[in-house]
Amino acid sequence: MVAARITVNGIETPIEPASPHTTVLDFLRERGLTGTKEGCAEGECGACSVLVARPGVDKPTDWVAVNACLIPAAALDGQEVVTSEGLATPGEPGTPPALHPVQEEMAVRGGSQCGYCTPGFVCSMAAEYYRPGRRAPDGPAGGPGPQRGPNGTDPEHGPNGFDLHALSGNLCRCTGYRPIRDAAFAVGTPAGDAPLAQRREQSPPAPAATVYTRDDSAFLRPGTLDEALRLLRERPDAVVVAGSTDWGVEVNLRSRRAPCVIAVDRLPELRTLHVASDHIEIGAAQTLTEIERRLDGRVPLLAELFPLFASRLIRNSATLGGNLGTGSPIGDSPPVLLALEASVVLADADGRREVPLCDYFTGYRQSVRRPGELILAVRVPLPLSPVTAFHKIAKRRFDDISSVAVAFALDIEDGTVQKARIGLGGVAATPIRALAAEAALEGRAWTADTVESAARVLKAEGTPMDDHRASAGYRSAVLGRSLLKLYAQHTEAVSS
Repeated sequence: MVAARITVNGIETPIEPASPHTTVLDFLRERGLTGTKEGCAEGECGACSVLVARPGVDKPTDWVAVNACLIPAAALDGQEVVTSEGLATPGEPGTPPALHPVQEEMAVRGGSQCGYCTPGFVCSMAAEYYRPGRRAPDGPAGGPGPQRGPNGTDPEHGPNGFDLHALSGNLCRCTGYRPIRDAAFAVGTPAGDAPLAQRREQSPPAPAATVYTRDDSAFLRPGTLDEALRLLRERPDAVVVAGSTDWGVEVNLRSRRAPCVIAVDRLPELRTLHVASDHIEIGAAQTLTEIERRLDGRVPLLAELFPLFASRLIRNSATLGGNLGTGSPIGDSPPVLLALEASVVLADADGRREVPLCDYFTGYRQSVRRPGELILAVRVPLPLSPVTAFHKIAKRRFDDISSVAVAFALDIEDGTVQKARIGLGGVAATPIRALAAEAALEGRAWTADTVESAARVLKAEGTPMDDHRASAGYRSAVLGRSLLKLYAQHTEAVSS
């Protein structure tokens, strides 16, 4: 078997002697690539951002920015990584390297002060710089145009098409964001002969079947679904990972170690997106960014969710399967998927089964998923309800854990609510459907009186608790107001 290795800045580098739990961040720093920094060790600051070559949406390869602090180095076996040091173009002997256009703009526009966060910003900015769909709203990619996005005035998109959400997972504590934004909005179009731009036209490395063992621990990436299911049966002690955005925090902050980690992120059967006449099936190991770009607004409620789900850096690794697999009552996707009446496709060595998501959760971080079972996909039935909304209440607008999350999907015909589905997060031990509030709406006129009555019912749904994010009273009040907000938004949209 070929020894585990990563291509870093064009140079193949063996993973040994790193432990199976060593992060990409530590792996790089131990090899002298100290531009990659540790700030938070939980994927919230972006100081550790690096670029990874991944299967592309619009081109064979996308350069994707990820949190190096969360991903085990063994998870990138056979893959290509570019760090902030690898962006510059080497000069002639005795001359310094030429700065990358992103680095140049950050320097000349004062986007760096202490410099601790700068390499992470640069890598996240470079990923957006190379995004194939980036273009000026009214002109060629990188050309002049008004500072607005595709839906009108939008200060979060530059005249060069740069989406500032690409930097939503990067924090700066001393420079301030204006010069960093100025640098992002000043970058042009990648030159056609630039090596990293050309690299997008070639396929990324094929997933490597990995068996990496050391220090009584193992990191395994099975090559097939059958092999993965066999391993899960043989190793009930194994931790299953895809993007490692949850497991990485456990390793870093809680010092958890598993005797066996099984990675399923590159299994083809878990990376599908199929649109049928009666449902959409989303592979459990597709990243949220991939789902967002491939659906391209086809499911409006998911389109509302994605920008509010953590940060772009996290969404570049996180998966729906992982979010459901952890069973967290404050995960952002379960309320949306509950409102969409989604189901979960599970598989083990004996076969497959489909479980409605409303029957999936059984207790705090518990579900009907049996030992040895793997989440294969999420199915969303069609047609979709036309009136939808996702309300996430958190202390920050972006990149935060919700105090309460509410998702609505309603069918309203001739002024009457024919069907109502409401998914809730953060108000019980599990994500739940607001069944009583749904019943208070269905079959009734979509009027202020009906909504106010149903809002009082919605306030009593779940078993909210007091914690450091919000009080039980606040959570209950938020539930009631959320339905009133939906009614106001829908009424305004209909009348305009």
